[in-house]
Amino acid sequence: MQIAVAATPEVAIPTLDLLLQGGHDLVCVITQPDRPSGRGLALKESSVALWAKEKGVTVHKPANQDELAAIVQNMDLVITIGYGVIIKEEILNLPRYGFINLHFSLLPRWRGAAPVQRAVEAGDLTTGVTVFKLDKGMDTGPIYLQKEIAISGGTTSESLLQELSQLGAPVVMEAISAISQGQSPLKQSEIGSSRAEKLSKEEGRIDWKMSAAEIDRKIRAFYPAPGAWTTFRDEVIKIDSVLVSDKPQSYPGEILIDEKDLFVSTTEGSLQVVSMKPAGKPAMTASAWLNGARITSQDRFV
Repeated sequence: MQIAVAATPEVAIPTLDLLLQGGHDLVCVITQPDRPSGRGLALKESSVALWAKEKGVTVHKPANQDELAAIVQNMDLVITIGYGVIIKEEILNLPRYGFINLHFSLLPRWRGAAPVQRAVEAGDLTTGVTVFKLDKGMDTGPIYLQKEIAISGGTTSESLLQELSQLGAPVVMEAISAISQGQSPLKQSEIGSSRAEKLSKEEGRIDWKMSAAEIDRKIRAFYPAPGAWTTFRDEVIKIDSVLVSDKPQSYPGEILIDEKDLFVSTTEGSLQVVSMKPAGKPAMTASAWLNGARITSQDRFV
């Protein structure tokens, strides 16, 4: 079976590695064109493009859908993992077995761009991966396989995404085997469907009137990007990690200092700030920030 993988982020690499190790005919990798990055805005290749060059796999970076169609028309199967392009329906039908997608949720829950982040933010106890056949809808296609895992306490979007990328690779291999044996995917249910909209920077602003548990989940969901943030003396501070505390609460956003530890009060409970990133400065511990902040009784996070 001639296979192409359309992917951009690093989370696709476990699946790519397993494809090579399993002896599958990985014809090429399709990824996003190079993008400006950093202060100098130099063009940067995707993680998948760099992987393919290292492994000696052909890389394509189509600039439009016509170029994409020309690449996939002779393939048996195309696997997408975070490719970042909405593919036209007529292109989805070009490969012999169409396109399949590795999605990092248990569909139909969390259809959309940020399933991992929304699961952490919502406080879901479980999540998983789904391999399904792409159709014209947003993550609505019929399902080949799913695998579920528990979400452990303290999980961030970054750590959960890495775990799911490892979990998903063998599930993709199972799906390829099922396809080659003529198995058909099962229609996806609409019961329990939800949307996982892309995170925005503005949405990352912390509302200290929420409970400590809700804010903790938000911070973990938005880490590392776009980040959860607050303001202090009219300057933005990213809050990277916190611990839910039993410290007595006061008014929302009040800063409490206990020796060298920093606590912030919420409507329900308090949070100990562990690490943070003030505007224009590198990430630092809360205790290091306190050394230079000179907190007064009037100061608070807003």
